[in-house]
Amino acid sequence: MIVVEGEGGRVPAEMRGGAVALGNFDGVHGGHQAVIGAAIAAARAAGRPALVATFDPHPSRFFRPDTPPFALTSKAQKLALLNGLGVDAAIVIPFNAALAGLSAEAFAREWLSERLGVAHVVTGEDFTFGKGRSGSAATLRQLGQGLGFTAAALSPVTSDAEAISSTRIREALVAGDMAEAARLLTRPFAIRAPVVHGDKRGRTIGVPTANQLLGSYQRPRYGVYAVRVKLPDGGTARGVANLGVRPMFDPPKELLETWILDWSGDLYGAEIEVELVGWLRPEMQLDGLDALKAQIAMDAEAARALLG
Repeated sequence: MIVVEGEGGRVPAEMRGGAVALGNFDGVHGGHQAVIGAAIAAARAAGRPALVATFDPHPSRFFRPDTPPFALTSKAQKLALLNGLGVDAAIVIPFNAALAGLSAEAFAREWLSERLGVAHVVTGEDFTFGKGRSGSAATLRQLGQGLGFTAAALSPVTSDAEAISSTRIREALVAGDMAEAARLLTRPFAIRAPVVHGDKRGRTIGVPTANQLLGSYQRPRYGVYAVRVKLPDGGTARGVANLGVRPMFDPPKELLETWILDWSGDLYGAEIEVELVGWLRPEMQLDGLDALKAQIAMDAEAARALLG
C-alpha cells in the first residue's frame, strides 16, 4: 500500500482515476469497513485503484484541542488496518487551519479532483466537509457532476438495531465491556506504544512489567485486564495488565503496565501492541506487597483462563 502524507498530497500517476473512501475512520470499525469495502468493490469492478483518504489530526482534536483523549487507533494502527483491507493507497490529509478554511467546493476541487484525481468517492451518509461543515454527501454528489467524479453514500451499518459508531465503542471501553468493543471494532481494542522505563518495582516482586503511556488513546475503564501482546519480532504472548494510576504507589502515574506471561527479554524502547481482551477487576488498594503478590498471581490465573 502506498501512503501519501503532507501538504502536497498528490498521488502517483498510477493511483489517479481511482475510487476513494473518504472519512475520519478512527477505529476502522465495522461501519468504516463497509464504506472502505464499497470503495474497493467499485475500484475492482472498474479496474481502478482503491484509495482511502483520511485526516490527521482528527478534526475534533483540531477544533477542540483541550478535549480529553478519545482516539481508538493511532495513525500507524489505522494505516496497518487499511493495508490489511487491501487498499492500494492511503492519503493522510493534514487537518490544519488551511484545510478547515476551505469551502466544500474548494475541498472537492483541490483535494479530490486536482490532487487525487478520483473517479468515484464513497462516504457514510452522515459525512460532512468544508468550512463550517457546510458540505454533505448530497453536496459531494452535486460537486462531482462538475468535477468529473461520481459519489455514493452508505447508510450506517447497524448492530442490535443501532448504528455502529466510534461513540458506541468509546462507551463500551469506558464501561470495561471489552467484548462489546471488540464486536463493534471486529477485533480487540489495542494500545500500540513504545515501552518506557517505570519505577521497576515489579521486578523486585518477580513481576517485571512492560510500561506504556496511553497518549491520545481513549481511556478504557481503569483496572486489570487479560491481554494479548504483539511483540516486536512478530510473535504474540499472553499477559495480564494494570491500566490506571496504581493506587498502591505514590505518586499516582497513569500507565498501562503489562506482565507478559511465560516470556522474558528486554523491551525498553521497543514498540509493542497490547490487546485488551477482557476486564478482570478494578484497581485495588491492597494491604502491603505480600497481598499485592498474591492478588497478581490470582490475576494471572484468571487471565490464562480467559485467554485459553
